Amino acid sequence: MQTWVLLSEIVRNLGLALAALVGAALAWRKLTPELRQAGTAASQAELARRSHVMELFNRAAGQLGDERLEVRLAAIYVLREIGRDFPDLADPVFELLQAHLRERRSDYGEADPPIDVRAIIEALRGRILNDEPSGQS
Repeated sequence: MQTWVLLSEIVRNLGLALAALVGAALAWRKLTPELRQAGTAASQAELARRSHVMELFNRAAGQLGDERLEVRLAAIYVLREIGRDFPDLADPVFELLQAHLRERRSDYGEADPPIDVRAIIEALRGRILNDEPSGQS
């Protein structure tokens, strides 16, 4: 009699283990497409964000040559923030600012350079200071 009890417990435990395996397999099968969909949504959101940043970059690049000072300053500040927030875009941003600064080069004599030129210099100075190793100043 005790042998039958032990045998029934073994069969019951095997059945429970089999049911757990089947349940885990079904749960994984249901979860896999949802995980894939979440990954796709995340990559689409990142692409949309990058597209938005590239639109900002292009618009700011065009606004650097605007006649109005406030438009040029806004473009400089937008480019500076893009360079800070997106390290892979920092080089093109700061190359653009350097090129703009070279193009607008003139002799100011004793006078201070215009505020937009000073803003570009400050942005470039901040980039140079951030690029230096932490032991040097």
